[in-house]
Amino acid sequence: MSSMTAAPTQPRDPYILDVADIQEPPRGWRSSLRYFGPGFLTSAAVVGSGELITATALGAQAGFVLLWIVLVSTLVKVAIQVEIARWSISTGRASMEGYNDVPPKLFGRGWISYIGLLMFLQIVIGQGGVIGGAALAMSMLVPVGGDPFSPVSVGIWLAILVAIAIAIQITNKYSLIEGVATVMVAIVTLLVIIMVFGVQFTPFAWSAADLGEGLLFQIPLGTMGIALAMFGMTGVGAGEITAYSYWCVEKGYARFTGPNDGSEAWVKRARGWMSVMKKDAMISWIIYTISTVAFYVLGAAVLNPQNLVPSGTDMFDVLARIFTDTLGEWTRWIFLIGVALTLFKTAMANIPGFARQVANTLAIFGAFDWRDVDRRNRWLKALVVILPITWAIFYLFIQSPFLMIVIAGIGNAIFLMAIVVATWYLRAKQIDKRVADGKWFTVWLALSSIAVFAVGVLSLIDQLS
Repeated sequence: MSSMTAAPTQPRDPYILDVADIQEPPRGWRSSLRYFGPGFLTSAAVVGSGELITATALGAQAGFVLLWIVLVSTLVKVAIQVEIARWSISTGRASMEGYNDVPPKLFGRGWISYIGLLMFLQIVIGQGGVIGGAALAMSMLVPVGGDPFSPVSVGIWLAILVAIAIAIQITNKYSLIEGVATVMVAIVTLLVIIMVFGVQFTPFAWSAADLGEGLLFQIPLGTMGIALAMFGMTGVGAGEITAYSYWCVEKGYARFTGPNDGSEAWVKRARGWMSVMKKDAMISWIIYTISTVAFYVLGAAVLNPQNLVPSGTDMFDVLARIFTDTLGEWTRWIFLIGVALTLFKTAMANIPGFARQVANTLAIFGAFDWRDVDRRNRWLKALVVILPITWAIFYLFIQSPFLMIVIAGIGNAIFLMAIVVATWYLRAKQIDKRVADGKWFTVWLALSSIAVFAVGVLSLIDQLS
């Protein structure tokens, strides 16, 4: 009697909605926990350059007075993130395809898709600064050849970090990426919270009055540029909002909801999975808001009284003063490890998200068929190798993490304006009205949109002047 071995089942494509994949959504927070994940990837991408460098630098430059921008910048963009994710869950499509639907069309493609092409440069500049900053921190900790700022030492550490990132990413497995990101976010968040309260036992202790001063909605002269950059880089930016859509689909929210057959059963499932998504997004918001506030407070409490503002090649030496001036010179190596971990985590979390954004944009312009799973996976595997190598090379040419991240932050704020337009178009034309939230969410979304546009316009004016 012969036996037959069943062929291994292929994992289902999360971008194809099939009634066979329908699952009823969990109810309540406890039963929803196992379905969280996209938010942890978002937090891993967010808690990094914008917080460690831009938020700390703004606190160092302005003191506590601009603390309110941290809270506004993280809160207002969540509404846009949720609405784009709502569209993805209800359609099974990812954000770049939605942006491409927004008229007017130019040569058969939506105008935002062309901005998406231009954003490739922003991705290279910003992430080059992030991974380059991680390599610089490691070089300062363990220099190769004696000079920590030499191109050889930094270049060797860049190669090591890029190799590690590629090794982790090459599997292209959502679960692995999610797990690594979750652990790294927990470590970084815990460390910075400990430091904020540790400052209270030093001459640089902060008070409730300091925090109150930061909530008076003021912008001192000379801080507009970095304030705008921080708005672009802290909280969910254009890249994170775009990537969150892919993670929601790949986690299974859309597949579990199933295709819209017009029934009330579909509406109930869709609202249920959207509720899971909103809980996931809220947890993410809490994590990166706490981290951002913590980094800002450290800059305002320790660096601002000493007139120390991080910039240029001495950026990390200045930032290290947060530790060395409060706890002693022995903490410098702990700080540098923390910097390297924070920035490397950000770059690593952004690689798969940006790979999807780049690949989907190229597919829109005819490079390949996004629905062809094999070709899509080949492109993604190629991009998770190409992107970090490109970022590393770009950093070696500029060699200024602070400048690169600030430039990218302003570009991010401007791209957000296009995403806001797409959000309102998709909300009006392609999201089933039965799964929309009520008037208070609409007010929140409207306020978020106004804030994003105001900052984008101010960014342009600031650059032109």
